[in-house]
Order: sequence, then structure tokens, then C-alpha cells
Amino acid sequence: MAYSTQLIKSAERDTTNWSGGSTSQIAIHPQHAEYGKRNFTWRLSSAKVELAESTFTPLPGIHRVLMVTDGEVTLKHQGHHSISLKPFAQDRFYGDWTTKSIGKVSDFNLMLADNCKGELSAIALVEKTRIETAVLSSRDCSQFSSAFYCVDGSVQLVVNQENSYELHEGDALLLTGEQQDEAITLEINNFEDKTVHVIRADMLF
Repeated sequence: MAYSTQLIKSAERDTTNWSGGSTSQIAIHPQHAEYGKRNFTWRLSSAKVELAESTFTPLPGIHRVLMVTDGEVTLKHQGHHSISLKPFAQDRFYGDWTTKSIGKVSDFNLMLADNCKGELSAIALVEKTRIETAVLSSRDCSQFSSAFYCVDGSVQLVVNQENSYELHEGDALLLTGEQQDEAITLEINNFEDKTVHVIRADMLF
């Protein structure tokens, strides 16, 4: 089964400033791509909106998915829709839209080039629980990537009942591979005495 895994630690990421706050890149594909050159297939990042009102950086040709992880925000897309988001609610929009943000929040971002499909989902694990899931590729695409980002607390991820990874707040596990018929199985364990949250990102390209 052709796939690779990468454990991405929060402490290893660089944080940069943007017009309304700060952002930290979690992963980008291909690995040599540069956000500033907009030559990526997909990009995952976390961000903090630190101004009560701000305007997003224009990103022509990029499809965006934004999920709030803390706080509440209203996004106003000029000439399009407006939406208010609470934690783990999400919005999809185009990077070339003029988008105003109202509210101070932390969020998780997925950026997609035209040749890539992607989606986000939130997983809440109550105390002392385990869930099982799977990563599937698609015959419509030649490659896939799936990322699991630990929003708070700590979780254990077991891939194909073989390899175990510990994720703490801000850490992520990335799986990337080629089209395949067999699913990659994952077990997510919460050993804590509280509910913890994980964001899953799936990209096909």
C-alpha cells in the first residue's frame, strides 16, 4: 500500500503575520511549494484573527475552506453571501472574493488549487473514548492526502493497526499516497478525562 506518514509538531512550525493577525503553516503540497508564489496544490494552516474587523488577503485562483476553532466570527463576502460561524462551523469561498471578517477568532484553513478537491470535518471525542475511521482514495484522482489536526488536549492515532502516533494541541498527522483500492484504517483514542477535538482534512488531486 503506497502511502507515507508525517508527524508535524506544533513547535516546529513558523508563524507569520498577515493583515489581520497571524498564521502558522501546518503543511503544503508539494513540499517544495511556496505560499508566497501560490504554486501549491493544497495548503493547511491555522490562524488568529486579532483585529475586530479585517479584510482577508486576496488569493486569486484559490478555493478556501475555513473552520473556526475558538471564538465567533462573521464573514461578509462582497457581492456574495455572509455567514456567522461558531466553533467547528465552516465556510467555503473563493480567494478572489473581497472578504471582511468581523470578530476575533482562531481558525483552521484549507486552501485548494483548481486541480484539487478537499473538505474539512470536525471530530469530537468525549472522555475515554475511541473511534475508528478510514482514509479512501478516489479513482477520479491519482493522489490523496489526509491530515488529522489536534485542536486541544491529546490524542493517539493508530494507522493500520501498526503505527502509533501521539498528537498534542497544535500537532498534526499527515498521510499522503497514490490511488489505491484498499482503505487505510485509523483508530483515534482519547485517554483524557475531557472532550477533545480533532479536525480532519481530506484532499484529492
